[in-house]
Amino acid sequence: MAYMTHGLKIHPKYFESVITGDKTFEIRKNDRDYSVGDRLFLNEFDPANQQYTGRRTRVIVTYITNYAQVDNYVVMGIKIETAA
Repeated sequence: MAYMTHGLKIHPKYFESVITGDKTFEIRKNDRDYSVGDRLFLNEFDPANQQYTGRRTRVIVTYITNYAQVDNYVVMGIKIETAA
């Protein structure tokens, strides 16, 4: 099976929690047909100045559920692959 790599924006407070290991999930609109095994490049994006900070990390999707979510949204379990 071929896995996809997705580039995504993430706000600084959430990015920091991902790289410290405190946040092990992402909730996203499922407009990209995410699958277990996909890689997410999380690119830190500062909404205050509308710019990328240059920090990023790569995570692997380990689990997906849409249980009790808004229509067309999923919760993805993630595991960090590379540090920022």
